[in-house]
Amino acid sequence: MKSNAIRTVAAAALLAALAAPAFAQNIAIVNGKAIPSARLKAVEGQLERMGRPVSPEVREQLKKRLIDQEVLAQAAEQAGVTRTPEYKAGMEDARQMVLINGLREQYLKANPVTEADAKAEYDRLVAAQSGDEYRAHHILVEKEGEAKDLIAKIKAGGNFEELAKQHSKDPGSGARGGDLDWAPASAYVGEFGTALKALNKGDITQTPVKTQFGYHVIRLDDKRASQAASQIPPFEQVQAQVKEQLQQQKLGAYMKKLIDGAKVQ
Repeated sequence: MKSNAIRTVAAAALLAALAAPAFAQNIAIVNGKAIPSARLKAVEGQLERMGRPVSPEVREQLKKRLIDQEVLAQAAEQAGVTRTPEYKAGMEDARQMVLINGLREQYLKANPVTEADAKAEYDRLVAAQSGDEYRAHHILVEKEGEAKDLIAKIKAGGNFEELAKQHSKDPGSGARGGDLDWAPASAYVGEFGTALKALNKGDITQTPVKTQFGYHVIRLDDKRASQAASQIPPFEQVQAQVKEQLQQQKLGAYMKKLIDGAKVQ
């Protein structure tokens, strides 16, 4: 009798030992169907890539959500949902999204944004915000002759702001008398920025400045050292955001190339 009891305990211990690896591979078994631990790890990985740490409490919540989903999914299968057109269409959409997300992950792994890339982009952004800022007014018209007439009127004593309100085609600044507020020259299209930098305080352009938008009459009101560059946080504080921005730019360009190269009939 004692020998049988010992054998029973030993057998139970052996079964438990054999079963342990299987349970380690699954977070739960719902109505006989296993939920692999890999599914939980995949969800945790998504959260971590979004910058959300996975605490033990969060992990338990995720496990419960996966178990609840499995229970409801099994009920849906038993109810015949898998035979409906909506299910088939939804599964195709889900299949495509999984493939696309996998393609994104694969591309970013093969084409990582390095710290050097992020630093170069940061330096470029800082440089774009450095230098001088200009306070200017302008009047935008469609034809060169109109711009020349306005320059003549201003030289003869005409009020720049009133002429801008009457004639400017720029919907943003026209109503404000052509006021563009403070901005670096790089904030404007090339021809406009070049003309702006060539002016002295109080001067207006002697000839119309042609850009893609039309013809401009520009007056420089004041100039100062850039205020924006000093407000940019140190690289260490924004490195992650800069990397993310570069990743999205690279990924967007890659996806666009694929889409543009597709044969669609």
